[in-house]
Amino acid sequence: MDNPLLDRHGEALDLFTDRVHAVGADQWAASTPCTEWSVRDLVNHLTAEQLWVPALVSERRTLAEVGDAFDGDVLGDDPVAAWDRAATGARAAFAERGALERPVQLSYGPTEADAYCAQMVLDAVVHTWDLSRGIGVNEHLPEPLVDFALEEVRPYAVSLSQSGLFDLPLDPPRNADAQTRLLALLGREA
Repeated sequence: MDNPLLDRHGEALDLFTDRVHAVGADQWAASTPCTEWSVRDLVNHLTAEQLWVPALVSERRTLAEVGDAFDGDVLGDDPVAAWDRAATGARAAFAERGALERPVQLSYGPTEADAYCAQMVLDAVVHTWDLSRGIGVNEHLPEPLVDFALEEVRPYAVSLSQSGLFDLPLDPPRNADAQTRLLALLGREA
């Protein structure tokens, strides 16, 4: 049975995967719009995020049980292969029968796995843009993913900057397209 959320999740992972595979050997230290992260740091962040999914969704572990297992460098000597393995694991975990109906424990409390999956889509979409800019490739994001991400982030965009993990939202130009509006909500200038 088709599931639009799993479709968007898979598309977002595929898009980020495409960009990870495009990183040149000399680009891992390049800067990204995430001012404190290099290309390698950004890929490491998203890889670690994917590693959490099987632990929380499939294994139903708590944050305390996982502990610091995914802190630090999770990329090792082959960042592309590390990303590929993590993305495959996350995709499989969310696709398990009944997985999206399970509660998972996140840093801000218990959450339904479908909401967690939607947040992971948003994260992958926005960081695809960051990675694209960092390595100098096409920054255009597919419209269905942008629309999904906008819908996901609108209710809590303002609170993201209060977490200290995101810049303040920007005012997009008048008549801005959906991608520009999404990026502005997350403090990014297209």
